Amino acid sequence: MAVGLGLSIGTVNSVTALADTASAKAPPGRLGHRRHARPTPSVTRRTTLTFDSTGSARVGLIPRHGRAITEFADLGLRDGMTARVGHRTLRPADLVAVVTDCLITEAMSDRKAVGAEVALTHPAGYGTDELAELRGALDAVGLHHVALVAEPVAAAAWLEAAHGPLMPGLALVYDLGGASLDVTLVRVGAGRPRDPIVGVPLRSPEFGGRAFGALLAARGSGASSVAGTANDLADELRAEHARASLELVYRCLSTADVTMADVDCVLVAGGAARPPEISGVLAAELARPVVIAPDPERTIADGAALLARQTAASAEEAAAGAHRRGKGLLRSRRKLTRVASAAALSAGGVVLAFALPADGAVAGLAPFGLL
Repeated sequence: MAVGLGLSIGTVNSVTALADTASAKAPPGRLGHRRHARPTPSVTRRTTLTFDSTGSARVGLIPRHGRAITEFADLGLRDGMTARVGHRTLRPADLVAVVTDCLITEAMSDRKAVGAEVALTHPAGYGTDELAELRGALDAVGLHHVALVAEPVAAAAWLEAAHGPLMPGLALVYDLGGASLDVTLVRVGAGRPRDPIVGVPLRSPEFGGRAFGALLAARGSGASSVAGTANDLADELRAEHARASLELVYRCLSTADVTMADVDCVLVAGGAARPPEISGVLAAELARPVVIAPDPERTIADGAALLARQTAASAEEAAAGAHRRGKGLLRSRRKLTRVASAAALSAGGVVLAFALPADGAVAGLAPFGLL
């Protein structure tokens, strides 16, 4: 059975998701909630690293004593950062590779994940330097088989699986995470190119979970302590925060020379997008259908798992095709052998020997006598 493992390593949290063939064959509906679909398990960990005295790494721990390494996942933001572990100096890409290795090892403890194809997502704004650095770090720890996928491309794969088949068009991926907002236009549906990203992906640390927390702390300092009032203020500020983020959306559209009228849907992802005020503001202000998963923090990892599963399924189909061709060749050889035996009997004691090369074609013909 084809199995895919998807990894999304964010600045705040890292998500691991698993997809198998049953998920792909389910009827239309929400991923993980389809009538015949198996649930796709996921695990969320804090994006932190700790190392013990032997140099072994653990992901997701915040130790009471000692130091956890954090804030390394975005290679574009922490240029020049290094961490000293024993006699090793690890760059951000090396730390991401260590997290990837730990998450894969953890996932492989589940029997269903053994032998899975693996896809690791990255921000769409990474250039050739960041991608080369990340690829080199993965290869250095033996993760040559891990495929790299842009985050909005993985999100679009989830959209296709959960709500497809889609008509050819454009989806606006609005990924609101803990540390930033990423906005990207992606082509979806039949005929989409190998690189479906349109225009320039944009990222801003001015929006997201941390930015909203700072806004709430600044604006809510004089608010009443009554719980209802505090909750109302949080909802109002969250909607205001979402409306302010539309400037980044319109800038993204401008880079592709399109308008919202050209966009078929808005796909909302990221853990900070859970509150309904986010999707409500986007639907009202952008006047386009808004799609959001039951747990939007999982969307990108789920999409990466589905893409990895497709790779695994293609490999299985290729192997099955080679097996069928091999069986066909064997049948052809046996048939030619029977023909040769029949010819020997009809030749009155003279056997016609056929030389059969590996491809099963008749290479030559030579008679020889029987004693």
